[in-house]
This record gives sequence, C-alpha cells and structure tokens, in this order.
Amino acid sequence: MSLPYSGTAIGIVCSDGVVLSSDKSYVYGNVVMSGNVKKTFIINDRVGVAAAGIAADMQQLFSDLSYLVRIREIRLGKRMPTSSIAKLTSFLMYRRRLLPYLTQILVGGYIDKPELYSLDSLGSVIGDNYIVLGTGAEIAVGIIESEYRPDITMADALETVKKAFKSVVSRDVLTGSTIDVLLIKEDGIKEETVKLFG
Repeated sequence: MSLPYSGTAIGIVCSDGVVLSSDKSYVYGNVVMSGNVKKTFIINDRVGVAAAGIAADMQQLFSDLSYLVRIREIRLGKRMPTSSIAKLTSFLMYRRRLLPYLTQILVGGYIDKPELYSLDSLGSVIGDNYIVLGTGAEIAVGIIESEYRPDITMADALETVKKAFKSVVSRDVLTGSTIDVLLIKEDGIKEETVKLFG
C-alpha cells in the first residue's frame, strides 16, 4: 500500500507573489502508476492549492472547495481572502476527521499581500513564508532554508523550487521528476509544467 503522503509539495512567499508546486507522480506500493497526476489546482483567480498524498482525496476536496468559494464570492460580490479560503479548507478537512482525507495541503494566494498556509489531514492551519510537505520534505527543506530570503523574487524562488525537487527526486522514489507550478501574482495566476531532467 502506498504511504498516505507520497509525493512532495513546496510553497514559497516571494516579494512579488507566491510559488506553489507539486510533483505529478502517483505511487501505489512499489509501483509508479502514473507520472501525470494533477496535484495543483486554481481555486479562484488569485488563490491556488498544492498537495501531497492520495490524489483522489485531494481532487474531491478541491472540487468541493472551489464550489464553495465560488458560491461565497458570488454572494459577497468580492474575492475571498487567502486566509479565509485556508480556514474553509480547514473546516472541510476537520469535518472528515473520523475518515480523514489522506493529503497535506498548501494554500497560497495574493489578495492584498502574498500569503501561504499549510494544512494537515485534520485541518490544522499554519502560515509561513515557505513550507514543504510530503515524503520529500526533509530533503527539500534544507535547500529552501538555505536559499530563502524575505526579498526573494518569483523567478529566483522558482529556480530554488526546481533545485529542491531535483534533490528530492534523486533520493525519494515516491516523488516524480515532473512538477506542476502555480505562479501567483497580484494580477493573476500562471500555471506551468516543468520537466526537471531532459
């Protein structure tokens, strides 16, 4: 059976936005079932999420979250703040605490300012300037810590993320060598897929 948090997700707050990333590998036991699984999702035009764990759980959670955020924004007539989306995600996860989603979540966005939050399977919310989740966390966090600075630009943060993932891939068989990246700026979100080797 695969580990609950297989794969790796990284988030970094930059001077000009937020970088969210996750690998695309799906591992079951000792077998890589797919190298093309989506683990990053756009929630609205300024907030995105990335995850490590069971793909089906995260996809169901984010589908429900996107729906609820859209309904709330229609009713309010304005975007939900990043912190409110993180709290709503926390509520959805805690509600399932007896049969939890087997996933760890990053919620990042730029509404007024860049923000980043992590959530565990029970919905505990922690905000920070950089967060690494999943099976490659112990490997990647050293690289992120050594290269992070409060004024890091999105371009530099993306290079740091690539460097961290390359290190993880060479040591963690549960993390894939292709990553999805969300680049979240004040004027919107750009999504791209990056092949780390070749």
